[in-house]
Amino acid sequence: MQDLDVNDVTDAVIEQMSTTPDPRLKEIMEAAVRHLHAFARDVNLTPDEWLKGIAFMTAVGQMCTQYRQEFILLSDVIGLSRLVNVMHDSKGREAAGTETSLLGPFFREGAPKIALGGTLAKVSQGTEIMIYGQVTDADGTPVPNATMDVWQTNEDGHYDLQAYDPTTMDMRGQLQCDADGRFHFRTFRPLGYSIPMDGPVGELVRQQKRHGFRPAHIHILISAPGHRELVTALYFADDKHVDSDTVFGVSKSLVIMPRTDLADAPVAGMPSIRYDFTMSRDTDGSGGRVGSDPSKLVPAGRVGSDPSKLMPAG
Repeated sequence: MQDLDVNDVTDAVIEQMSTTPDPRLKEIMEAAVRHLHAFARDVNLTPDEWLKGIAFMTAVGQMCTQYRQEFILLSDVIGLSRLVNVMHDSKGREAAGTETSLLGPFFREGAPKIALGGTLAKVSQGTEIMIYGQVTDADGTPVPNATMDVWQTNEDGHYDLQAYDPTTMDMRGQLQCDADGRFHFRTFRPLGYSIPMDGPVGELVRQQKRHGFRPAHIHILISAPGHRELVTALYFADDKHVDSDTVFGVSKSLVIMPRTDLADAPVAGMPSIRYDFTMSRDTDGSGGRVGSDPSKLVPAGRVGSDPSKLMPAG
């Protein structure tokens, strides 16, 4: 037995965890303990502040459902999602590959299939635009029959999970490129929006005096055999928050604006965006997604429990 001071306790914890058989878990937890203990020492964390932090994380967890992922939102607003995304890209995205962006907390599996030229809108209305282009590999060779998942906010700046019953899917769809990797679809111009501010993450953002807004954008996920999934988004240049995205998702190469003078536009005169996507080869099988459909992270039914039901009396 030893008396532990503010430095000894870190080594004692790591020594006790040294029997962890999974080498990667051992590496991650040792680093996490070292950094968390260093953080507590650095800010001289008080018991009251420690309890407030626990209460905050508890509230974040309690806000999570099958349709809302407050922990992903927290990761987004502190830039951790972006950091993990950039590190992941550094190992798998080829230099010529399209810049990636965040999957975000509103991606859903099983979006309705739409034909080339079809529309994402099932319920919403708005200013119609056309998005078209071609999917190629890093050498410029067309990627045939690539699958595209597309999702965005409606005309009020809300995703379907926010605006409707969860059984309703709107402003999202899945389409298949043709044999030459070409695609085109219709949608409405999205609206920039505030992240959900009715939970603990929103309250944190308010306390930091941040605006909490994301610029108008359209999410796109592209997959094809032999290629790394491409998760990206197109951001509208005239949105006032394009330079201060609260989740740090914007890259210069992903900023676009609709035009009515594109000679090869599928519908002459319709405001259109041409964007050609470049996929990277899948060399290690690690995939391209950073994030998940919220329903995959939280099981159906009640989330959480009365703490008294989890611990024995005494």
